[in-house]
Amino acid sequence: MTDFITVVYLNISCLEDTGTYFPSVKRCPGRYLQPCSDAVKRWLRSMKNSGKILLLITSSHSDYCRLVCEHILGTDFEELFDIIITNALKPGFFSLVPQQRPFRTLVDDVEDSEGLPSLEKPGWYSQGNWPHLHELLKTMTNKSEPKVVYFGDSMRSDMFPACSFGKWETVMIVEEMEGEGVPRANATPSNSPTPSEGPAEKKGKFEDQGMKSPSAVSNQWGSYFVDVQKNEGEETRRLTWCCHSIHTYSTMAIPSIEAIADLPLDFKFQRFSSDKPITTGFYPRPPDSLLKWEEN
Repeated sequence: MTDFITVVYLNISCLEDTGTYFPSVKRCPGRYLQPCSDAVKRWLRSMKNSGKILLLITSSHSDYCRLVCEHILGTDFEELFDIIITNALKPGFFSLVPQQRPFRTLVDDVEDSEGLPSLEKPGWYSQGNWPHLHELLKTMTNKSEPKVVYFGDSMRSDMFPACSFGKWETVMIVEEMEGEGVPRANATPSNSPTPSEGPAEKKGKFEDQGMKSPSAVSNQWGSYFVDVQKNEGEETRRLTWCCHSIHTYSTMAIPSIEAIADLPLDFKFQRFSSDKPITTGFYPRPPDSLLKWEEN
C-alpha cells in the first residue's frame, strides 16, 4: 500500500437520547464495544508516521463517532487521522454528482448552517462529497491523481460507490470468511491480561446467549460465497451475488483489519482480476466454499 492515502470506515448510526440502544451505549460503552487491538493501533500510527494521509469517513453523527472512537481507539484518536468526515450520508457522498452536498464545519457537534464552497484544509467536517475531498487530496499530496485505498464492510455504502464513482482501490472486510475456514487473526484488545482473553470473551458472549457467532455459516442460507443447489441427488454450485460483487467492486477482501495489521506497509497483496481465478484477492486465503467450488 505504498504511496496510498488510507480511508477507514466506521459503520455506526446517529446518537440520540431516544429508544433503548443509544442511551445504553452512552451509559456503558464497554458492554457493546470491543477496543481495537494494539496491532491495529500500531498499524494506523505506522501509516501516519510514514507520511500516509489517513481519513475516517462515517455516516454517523459526530457525537456518536467520538464516543465510539474514544472507546475503541483511545481518547487521542483524532491524532491518528488527518481528515474526519461524519454524517457523510453514504453512498450519496460518492454518487450525488453534480447535486452533491457541501461540507459543513462543526461547533460542539452542531453543523454550521452554511455549506463550504470547497474543502481547503484538513480537519473534522460533516456531510460533504467526493469531488471536493478529491481536490483537497490533490493539494495535500501534490499529485494530480492521488491513490486512495478505502476499507469498508458494506457493498452498497462503501465498495460499489467508492469504486464506481471515486475510482478508489477498495478493501472489503468480509467477516464471513472466518466462518468458512479462514483462521481468525489475534484480535486481543489493548490492556488485556492474556493474549486469549479478547477472542474468547467475544466468542463466549454469543454462546452464552444461545447464538452463533456472526461469522458462522447460516443453517438456512448456507455459504455466503457459494450457493449449493441439489436436484435428484446431484449438487450444482454457483457463486452468489455477494461473491460476484466482492470480486467486481473490491480490490481485495480480508476477514478483519487484524489480518493485515502486522504486515509491513510495502507488502504486496494479490488483487482480484477478471483474468485470474476468483479465489485470487482473498487474504490470508480464500474461504473453504470457494476452494471447493474451484476444484469442481
